[in-house]
Amino acid sequence: MTYGICVLSLLPLREAGQHNALVLSEVLYGELFQILKIKKHFSQIRLLDNTTGWIENTQYHEISTKDFEKLSKQAPKISTNLVEFIYNNNQILFVVPIGSMVQHTTFLGHHFEGETAGHQPEKNNIRSMALRFINTPFRKGGKSPFGVDADGFVQIVYALCGISLPRTAVKQAKKGVVLSFIEEAESGDLAFFDNSDGEIIHVGIILENNYIIHAHGQVRMDRLDQTGIFNPDLRTHTHKLRLIKSIA
Repeated sequence: MTYGICVLSLLPLREAGQHNALVLSEVLYGELFQILKIKKHFSQIRLLDNTTGWIENTQYHEISTKDFEKLSKQAPKISTNLVEFIYNNNQILFVVPIGSMVQHTTFLGHHFEGETAGHQPEKNNIRSMALRFINTPFRKGGKSPFGVDADGFVQIVYALCGISLPRTAVKQAKKGVVLSFIEEAESGDLAFFDNSDGEIIHVGIILENNYIIHAHGQVRMDRLDQTGIFNPDLRTHTHKLRLIKSIA
């Protein structure tokens, strides 16, 4: 069994080992993963959140089982500014996005001096972390301030607050405790939305005073009621509420 670590800012995680394959998610700097299969140009990997996909062979660093076990036990230190600089021993700088796992910089021979979070669960910080992404464009599979989808937005905001969630809204909805009414929800709880077939297709973070922040076209704040998300710009409901959950 072999393992790897992301040594670049972020990598597209694709559905198949092809450059034109659908992007399922992104691998951020410092993320660890298991290498499942290696082909000529791409490797199939499984991230620690169990997301599986393909990345280019030239864009990661292979590590031993011993190093993987050692690194995976380190307390998380996640960069909290939208973008930060990391530099190597040759003083060459490169940018990493918010959410990067910077606790592994010493192992990689890199240096990081920015602000970090994620050391312990802090639900009270969810609102402030979520607002850092405001106006970030929606991008399917995105997980950074350069583009994010609804599921990735929720996952990365919770990670910044020391709380691990799965990558997809469907799996996120299986976590936590169901709340019966919006009035029971606290800022930082999650609202899930479904389609006409009852399939969960969207998720957002509840804020105080019946607001919700979510990625729809861009990361934006809208109103939330028992029907769903009401977009004041369009003057209509855009998503149908399925359930509300308290995760932490």
